[in-house]
Amino acid sequence: MFGIKPLAAALLAGTVATSALASVDRIAKIDVTADLTAIQNQKAAAYWSNLEKDLEAAIGARVSDRLAPQGAEILVDIEEVELANAFERELNLADAVLVGKVNINDQTENSNYDAYILSISLENAHVPLVAGETLILSTSDTAKTYQRLVDEFADGVVARLK
Repeated sequence: MFGIKPLAAALLAGTVATSALASVDRIAKIDVTADLTAIQNQKAAAYWSNLEKDLEAAIGARVSDRLAPQGAEILVDIEEVELANAFERELNLADAVLVGKVNINDQTENSNYDAYILSISLENAHVPLVAGETLILSTSDTAKTYQRLVDEFADGVVARLK
Protein backbone atom coordinates (compact mmCIF):
# COMPACT_ATOMS: atom_id res chain seq x y z
CA MET A 1 0.00 0.00 0.00
CA PHE A 2 1.03 3.56 -0.63
CA GLY A 3 1.23 5.45 2.69
CA ILE A 4 0.20 9.04 3.30
CA LYS A 5 3.30 9.91 5.39
CA PRO A 6 5.87 9.02 2.69
CA LEU A 7 3.86 11.01 0.12
CA ALA A 8 3.67 14.03 2.44
CA ALA A 9 7.41 13.79 3.13
CA ALA A 10 8.17 13.63 -0.58
CA LEU A 11 5.97 16.64 -1.31
CA LEU A 12 7.57 18.62 1.52
CA ALA A 13 11.07 17.76 0.27
CA GLY A 14 10.07 18.95 -3.20
CA THR A 15 8.77 22.22 -1.78
CA VAL A 16 11.96 22.82 0.20
CA ALA A 17 14.12 22.09 -2.83
CA THR A 18 12.05 24.44 -4.98
CA SER A 19 12.23 27.31 -2.48
CA ALA A 20 16.00 26.88 -2.21
CA LEU A 21 16.20 27.62 -5.92
CA ALA A 22 14.46 31.00 -5.59
CA SER A 23 16.56 33.76 -7.10
CA VAL A 24 17.32 37.32 -6.12
CA ASP A 25 15.85 39.15 -9.09
CA ARG A 26 16.23 42.68 -7.80
CA ILE A 27 18.84 44.34 -5.64
CA ALA A 28 18.02 47.62 -3.95
CA LYS A 29 21.12 48.22 -1.85
CA ILE A 30 24.76 47.22 -1.56
CA ASP A 31 26.47 48.33 1.62
CA VAL A 32 30.00 47.40 2.65
CA THR A 33 31.34 48.51 6.01
CA ALA A 34 34.84 48.32 7.39
CA ASP A 35 35.78 50.23 10.53
CA LEU A 36 39.24 51.33 9.50
CA THR A 37 39.58 53.41 12.67
CA ALA A 38 39.77 50.08 14.53
CA ILE A 39 42.97 49.20 12.67
CA GLN A 40 45.92 50.36 14.75
CA ASN A 41 48.46 49.78 11.98
CA GLN A 42 48.50 53.03 9.95
CA LYS A 43 49.98 51.36 6.88
CA ALA A 44 47.22 48.75 6.90
CA ALA A 45 44.52 51.41 7.32
CA ALA A 46 45.96 53.38 4.40
CA TYR A 47 46.23 50.29 2.18
CA TRP A 48 42.55 49.38 2.73
CA SER A 49 41.27 52.99 2.81
CA ASN A 50 39.05 52.64 -0.31
CA LEU A 51 37.88 49.09 0.36
CA GLU A 52 34.25 49.98 1.15
CA LYS A 53 33.74 51.97 -2.07
CA ASP A 54 35.76 49.57 -4.21
CA LEU A 55 33.93 46.47 -2.98
CA GLU A 56 30.51 48.13 -3.33
CA ALA A 57 31.41 49.12 -6.89
CA ALA A 58 32.73 45.64 -7.74
CA ILE A 59 29.58 43.91 -6.46
CA GLY A 60 27.38 46.55 -8.12
CA ALA A 61 29.09 46.03 -11.48
CA ARG A 62 28.34 42.31 -11.28
CA VAL A 63 24.63 42.82 -10.53
CA SER A 64 24.01 46.04 -12.46
CA ASP A 65 21.27 44.39 -14.51
CA ARG A 66 19.36 43.60 -11.29
CA LEU A 67 19.54 46.97 -9.51
CA ALA A 68 16.08 48.32 -8.62
CA PRO A 69 14.46 50.65 -6.07
CA GLN A 70 12.92 47.67 -4.25
CA GLY A 71 14.57 44.32 -3.67
CA ALA A 72 17.27 42.60 -1.68
CA GLU A 73 20.00 44.28 0.34
CA ILE A 74 23.54 42.96 0.18
CA LEU A 75 25.22 43.90 3.44
CA VAL A 76 28.91 43.12 4.00
CA ASP A 77 30.78 43.76 7.24
CA ILE A 78 34.52 43.34 6.71
CA GLU A 79 36.53 41.97 9.64
CA GLU A 80 39.06 44.67 10.44
CA VAL A 81 41.23 42.33 12.49
CA GLU A 82 42.04 40.30 9.37
CA LEU A 83 42.89 43.46 7.43
CA ALA A 84 45.35 44.56 10.10
CA ASN A 85 46.77 41.08 10.66
CA ALA A 86 47.74 40.79 7.01
CA PHE A 87 50.34 43.47 7.66
CA GLU A 88 51.64 41.95 10.87
CA ARG A 89 52.67 38.53 9.61
CA GLU A 90 54.16 36.93 6.55
CA LEU A 91 51.42 35.39 4.46
CA ASN A 92 51.43 32.22 2.52
CA LEU A 93 48.89 31.86 -0.26
CA ALA A 94 46.36 30.04 1.92
CA ASP A 95 46.16 32.78 4.59
CA ALA A 96 42.90 34.69 4.49
CA VAL A 97 43.32 38.42 4.10
CA LEU A 98 39.81 39.59 3.23
CA VAL A 99 37.08 38.23 5.50
CA GLY A 100 33.55 39.55 5.81
CA LYS A 101 30.12 38.68 7.13
CA VAL A 102 27.63 38.77 4.26
CA ASN A 103 23.89 39.16 4.79
CA ILE A 104 21.33 39.08 2.02
CA ASN A 105 18.06 40.60 3.22
CA ASP A 106 15.15 40.54 0.81
CA GLN A 107 12.04 42.26 2.15
CA THR A 108 10.06 41.26 -0.95
CA GLU A 109 10.92 37.53 -0.77
CA ASN A 110 11.96 36.13 2.62
CA SER A 111 13.16 32.85 1.13
CA ASN A 112 16.07 34.76 -0.42
CA TYR A 113 17.59 35.51 3.01
CA ASP A 114 21.16 34.30 3.38
CA ALA A 115 24.01 34.90 5.82
CA TYR A 116 27.55 33.58 5.73
CA ILE A 117 31.20 34.47 6.26
CA LEU A 118 33.23 34.84 3.09
CA SER A 119 37.00 34.50 3.29
CA ILE A 120 39.22 35.33 0.34
CA SER A 121 42.90 34.52 0.33
CA LEU A 122 45.65 35.40 -2.07
CA GLU A 123 45.46 31.78 -3.24
CA ASN A 124 41.78 32.25 -4.18
CA ALA A 125 42.67 35.46 -5.98
CA HIS A 126 45.25 33.63 -8.10
CA VAL A 127 48.15 35.95 -7.24
CA PRO A 128 51.13 34.32 -8.95
CA LEU A 129 54.31 33.72 -6.97
CA VAL A 130 57.57 32.17 -8.05
CA ALA A 131 58.29 28.83 -6.33
CA GLY A 132 59.75 29.46 -2.88
CA GLU A 133 58.77 33.15 -2.89
CA THR A 134 57.09 34.54 0.23
CA LEU A 135 54.58 37.32 -0.11
CA ILE A 136 54.47 40.06 2.47
CA LEU A 137 51.46 42.30 2.10
CA SER A 138 52.54 45.91 2.34
CA THR A 139 51.78 49.35 1.02
CA SER A 140 54.30 48.72 -1.73
CA ASP A 141 52.14 45.90 -3.13
CA THR A 142 50.75 46.57 -6.53
CA ALA A 143 47.24 47.78 -7.07
CA LYS A 144 46.77 44.60 -9.08
CA THR A 145 46.97 42.42 -5.95
CA TYR A 146 44.48 44.62 -4.12
CA GLN A 147 42.11 44.61 -7.10
CA ARG A 148 42.28 40.82 -7.40
CA LEU A 149 41.27 40.44 -3.76
CA VAL A 150 38.36 42.86 -4.22
CA ASP A 151 37.27 41.14 -7.44
CA GLU A 152 37.41 37.65 -5.92
CA PHE A 153 35.41 38.78 -2.90
CA ALA A 154 32.76 40.40 -5.15
CA ASP A 155 32.63 37.25 -7.29
CA GLY A 156 32.13 35.17 -4.14
CA VAL A 157 29.22 37.32 -2.97
CA VAL A 158 27.48 37.32 -6.35
CA ALA A 159 28.02 33.59 -6.88
CA ARG A 160 26.11 32.85 -3.67
CA LEU A 161 23.07 34.92 -4.58
CA LYS A 162 20.14 32.57 -4.88
